[in-house]
Amino acid sequence: MPVLLETKGLSAGYGATNVLRDVGFKVEQGGITTVLGANGAGKTTLLRAVCGMIRRSGDIRFSGQSISGRATEDIVRLGIAHVPDGRGTFVDLTTEENLRVGAYTRRDKQAVAKDLERVYGYFPKLKERRQQQAGTLSGGEQQMLAVARALMLRPRLLLLDEPSFGLAPLIVQDIFRIMRRINQEDGVSMLLVEQNATLALDLATDAYVLETGQVVVSGPAESIRKDESVRRSYLGY
Repeated sequence: MPVLLETKGLSAGYGATNVLRDVGFKVEQGGITTVLGANGAGKTTLLRAVCGMIRRSGDIRFSGQSISGRATEDIVRLGIAHVPDGRGTFVDLTTEENLRVGAYTRRDKQAVAKDLERVYGYFPKLKERRQQQAGTLSGGEQQMLAVARALMLRPRLLLLDEPSFGLAPLIVQDIFRIMRRINQEDGVSMLLVEQNATLALDLATDAYVLETGQVVVSGPAESIRKDESVRRSYLGY
């Protein structure tokens, strides 16, 4: 498959502190790549660096085009949508108003209306809650809303930061099932940061393991699952 997103020699951090050092990875067109690692390994920093939200150096290419020096809003317009940790819900807006915010860069009103119904098809609970204030939704519903809002951008690449965090196992399974469907039916590529390594490796085609800001293991997800150090550290057996 052609490569959609690729980094080479990526370093990034906050202030004078580097969190990532010389990181290289790829996301294939139509693929799902997961990044595993302990707390503090640099996983969230990696997503923020791709989006241009923090200081970074090195080469970042999207669809063959360098985005290393671009502003965050320009990167969004290229078709990269970020679902941050903490969900980023606009709590005072309704569910549907949150979804329309996700389409703020678009001018094709008829297509936006169709996409609204499309995401309601993925997330029927959100359709039931379309006029409800988003801050009153459950944690699982707010996570669904965060993913659905990102889809309203019509992204080519979806960056997901810990979508399972703080949610009940059944809700997590439901969200991951929907993410697989989005990938298969809409062809949306995904870069997934996730501490639940078992779920992440089930969903992903490729995987990278970060430790203290550097890639220490990489390869097809199935191979990573069989790696003894990964099994002991992240899979618990």
